[in-house]
Amino acid sequence: MKIVERSVSAGSRPVFDLDEFLSRPLYAHLAHSSEHGPRESPVWFHWDGQAVWIIGGTSFPANLKRDPRCALGIVDWEPATGLSHHVGMRGSAEVLPFDRAIAKTIFRRYFGPDNSEWDPRFDYEATGEEAGLTMVRFTPETVVVRDQSYKPTRWAREEALRRLHAPESAAAPDCGATTAFQGS
Repeated sequence: MKIVERSVSAGSRPVFDLDEFLSRPLYAHLAHSSEHGPRESPVWFHWDGQAVWIIGGTSFPANLKRDPRCALGIVDWEPATGLSHHVGMRGSAEVLPFDRAIAKTIFRRYFGPDNSEWDPRFDYEATGEEAGLTMVRFTPETVVVRDQSYKPTRWAREEALRRLHAPESAAAPDCGATTAFQGS
C-alpha cells in the first residue's frame, strides 16, 4: 500500500492518523463496475492493518468477481465543528466465503461489544441468513489521506443542535426488517 497524498488543506496541524481514522465506525463507499456502468455501495467495514473487510450480499460481490478493480471512499464529516477527514483508496477486491468471526468483528465496531444488545437481524446464526453472504477483502494499492477541516458557520452549529434535540421520531424506527445491511 502506497500513500500517494497526505495533506491538510488549511492550517499547520498534522494530518490525522490513518489507522485511528479507519477504526472509527464510519460508512465506506465502495465504487465498482456493474454490467450497467459505475456503481457505489455504502458498506460497513473492518480494517485489519493491511486490508478492508466487508460483508457482501449478492450484487456487488458478483461485480467484483467480474472486475476486482475498485475504490473506497470514507469520510468523517461533522458540519457543526468543521471536521472533514477523507480517505480514498484504490485497489482490488477478492470475494471469499463468509466468515462469521470477521462479521462479528465488523458488527462490534458499529453496535458495541455486547451482542445481546444488537439488532436480532445481525445474529446470522439464529436467522440463518449467512447462507447467501460472502466476505470481500479489499486490498488498497494507493491511498489518499486528506484533512479538509474548516471553520464552521453559526448556522451549521445551530442546525446540529436542532437535529440533536429533534423529536425521537427522527431516530431509526424498529421496522422489523428481516435482512441485514449488506450494501447494494
